[in-house]
Amino acid sequence: MNLPNKISIARVCLIPLFMVLLLTPLPFGSWEFAGALLPVSHAVGGGLFVLAAATDWLDGYIARKYNLISNFGKFLDPLADKLLVTAALLSLIQLDLLPAWMAIVIVSREFAVTGMRLVAAANGDVIAASPLGKWKTVFQMAALAVLLFHDLPFVIWDIPAGMILMWIAVMLTIVSGVDYFLKNKHVFQGSM
Repeated sequence: MNLPNKISIARVCLIPLFMVLLLTPLPFGSWEFAGALLPVSHAVGGGLFVLAAATDWLDGYIARKYNLISNFGKFLDPLADKLLVTAALLSLIQLDLLPAWMAIVIVSREFAVTGMRLVAAANGDVIAASPLGKWKTVFQMAALAVLLFHDLPFVIWDIPAGMILMWIAVMLTIVSGVDYFLKNKHVFQGSM
């Protein structure tokens, strides 16, 4: 198993640890910043999320730089991303920091695009990530990180940065999903 795939597996293994640390109240209380409170468990969980999200960039960089791209990696890397994002979305809903409908839009798009990719793969086609899809991922990860840290340090200016980023992520989620289906409608032609 090559290094990028090991990094992707490490990302998957960080997910349960991230959720436990985020959702289990630690006995260390909260930190105050500009009048806002950040529970230590959320800071630790948020830090683990940022670390896990950074491994997404790292494994891709190493795979491309050293020509270590593999079929297993093409399967594992997006799966690890989807699991991490879904875990963060569900955690934020449980913490009452994110409306459930936003999570449903994001998760539904991921299921739909993954399903289309599976149908395409069965026909011998590979659907690569689009620039819109990559921007969607960047905004999702940024929004989730800011929400996990309760909008710190943006609370100084009373800016709901996490929700602003999440609205952008939701819009990119919808637009990129429509884009994938329009550009790849040939995948379903003849099978309906």
